[in-house]
Amino acid sequence: MHAMVLKAIGEPLEATELPDRLPGPGEVRVKVAACGVCRTDLHVVDGDLPNPRLPIIPGHEIVGRIDALGAGVEGLRIGERIGVPWLGHTDGGCPYCVAGRENLCDNPLFTGFTRDGGFATAAIADARFALPLGETGEDVALAPLLCAGLIGWRSLVMAGEGRRLGLYGFGAAAHILAQVALWQGRSVFAFTRPGDDRTQAFARSLGVDWAGGSDEPPPAPLDAAIIFATPGELVPTALKAVRKGGRVVCAGIHMSDIPGFPYSILWEERQLVSVANLTRADGVEFLTLAPKAGIVTHTTPYPLAEANTALADLRAGRFEGAAVLVP
Repeated sequence: MHAMVLKAIGEPLEATELPDRLPGPGEVRVKVAACGVCRTDLHVVDGDLPNPRLPIIPGHEIVGRIDALGAGVEGLRIGERIGVPWLGHTDGGCPYCVAGRENLCDNPLFTGFTRDGGFATAAIADARFALPLGETGEDVALAPLLCAGLIGWRSLVMAGEGRRLGLYGFGAAAHILAQVALWQGRSVFAFTRPGDDRTQAFARSLGVDWAGGSDEPPPAPLDAAIIFATPGELVPTALKAVRKGGRVVCAGIHMSDIPGFPYSILWEERQLVSVANLTRADGVEFLTLAPKAGIVTHTTPYPLAEANTALADLRAGRFEGAAVLVP
């Protein structure tokens, strides 16, 4: 198998030939057809997330077909198209798993971080965390749904049912979530880097009600705001933008430090919460909803060998929507 491997934090991925791997008990081997490039992959490469397993093959938005089954796997078949998301394994027995909150498992494994991911021609996955995708939709178009879509959906559910929704950072997740929120009949307000006219125009092309810089107040108080961008200073900014009783959801796995802010912008029962990982139930729910909502992912494909270019372009904001590697 061919893979792009991170061998040292902060270094470029290395093109590496590896022996073909066989799935162990309860695992499947997937022939990778497409793998999205997520901002979390940047956090792994840059060392923002502590204690990665090195060397590691990044990538956790995997779309592919099963070409080998490990012992004891049931409910999946050779040739079936599946998706492999960020949460790649849980222990099933810790208090969080027992309580139905497997996204907070005490002993998890994460695809592309602590178990090898999809920046490769093949990947091994825990069969329990393989999400059937069916045959509708193109591989490249589906890949961003496996993290950008899933985390966005969990964040939207946590944001509540408010009608005026602000999205801070309009990248892969927000461009998917905006479509879902509009389908639900909500008003969507897109916040980008100040002066980023291109991304604001992209947001408007998707039908959002308003788009502007994160330094601008929305035209009306928000019922809820979801922050996908990494700057911690957006937290007090979003709190100022939501109404009394409103909610701010931090959706990223990593943010810079949140600066001090006056209690007055949190008072009046505003809420500040975070989203961690996802559950298999989130995956099933969102992947069932996505075709009904008519989501169209905007993607920029890259050959697998150009993974470093894709990561650099993501860091620099050179494309709208999502990057996807194709072996």
